[in-house]
Amino acid sequence: MKRTVKSSLMVLAFMLVTTACGQQPVDTQPSPQIPDPIVQTPPETNQPIDYAYKAPMTGLGSHENLGSKRPIMVMINNAPPARPQTGINKADMIYEVLSEGEMTRFLAIFQSQKPEVIGPVRSIRPYFIQIGTGFDAVLVHAGGSPDALETLARKDLSHLDEIPNGQYFWREKFRKMPHNLYTKPELLEKAMQDKGMRQTAEVPHFTFLPENAEIKEGVPATQVDLTFHSLNKAAFTYDAEQKKYMRFTAGKPHVDLSDKKQLSTTNLLVISAKHRVLDKEGRLSVDVIGPGDGYLFQQGKARKIKWKRSNGVIRAYEDEALTQEVPFLTGNTWVSILPNSPGLSKSLKFQ
Repeated sequence: MKRTVKSSLMVLAFMLVTTACGQQPVDTQPSPQIPDPIVQTPPETNQPIDYAYKAPMTGLGSHENLGSKRPIMVMINNAPPARPQTGINKADMIYEVLSEGEMTRFLAIFQSQKPEVIGPVRSIRPYFIQIGTGFDAVLVHAGGSPDALETLARKDLSHLDEIPNGQYFWREKFRKMPHNLYTKPELLEKAMQDKGMRQTAEVPHFTFLPENAEIKEGVPATQVDLTFHSLNKAAFTYDAEQKKYMRFTAGKPHVDLSDKKQLSTTNLLVISAKHRVLDKEGRLSVDVIGPGDGYLFQQGKARKIKWKRSNGVIRAYEDEALTQEVPFLTGNTWVSILPNSPGLSKSLKFQ
């Protein structure tokens, strides 16, 4: 019995020694720290984008050669039930002129930008045609005065009238006729292809100042008030931060329905032109050939100018001889054509 107990104790002692020898020593040194990867942040650059081309009607840089791209001019309804309009914030140039009575129409010329939707589309007048053909533009309209329709047919001008070409237009339900007619660039491009219209044109160019140029000449003009008719007044207020004139109609900001942004322009050209009433409907004849008087508003300053149609388009001149063209700032341009009676002293106010 004593021998058995003694043997058992010896076996137990042997097992304890063996186990202790098999254990690995504990490492009390801390694990090495793996540094975070170094992320190289590229240095910020303010280098301007290098454009290969300039847009002929805005002077802004473009990746596309627009020198021969045919413009489209759309007659835009500006009656109160047609506001706010859609897509005109993408126009390179807008001409505003009376159509009949107290109502003006916007002649929106598109080339360097493409809105998703354009409208509401309205009818055409002979002097609208004169403005549009100066740009060799395709004229987009819905009907027109008898004289205008006769001129389009007689001269075989490139135009798209909704009345016989309804497939390229549609009417929206949120407005009533005739203030609800719309189109879009893809439909207009298809119409041009379907009808074999030229895609290219000799687009007129304007004189532009270098980008970021500062206007030093002129008198202060941060508020510009226009009277087209006693029942139709508009205004532009200069926004120094944006360096643009912001449009107001009937005392309220005039916005574009597509993005709810206020209409604005870099160059505001206001001219006085002869107006003559033609019929009991109040249709007009407007002289868009000139010469005449006007003002050019840029960067919160006003300059008195002379104007005339030259090389197809209305241009501003700083001399009586009409030889020294006043350059535009790079950006869009708005041309407001006011009646010469009562004249600019009554219909144009600025301060």
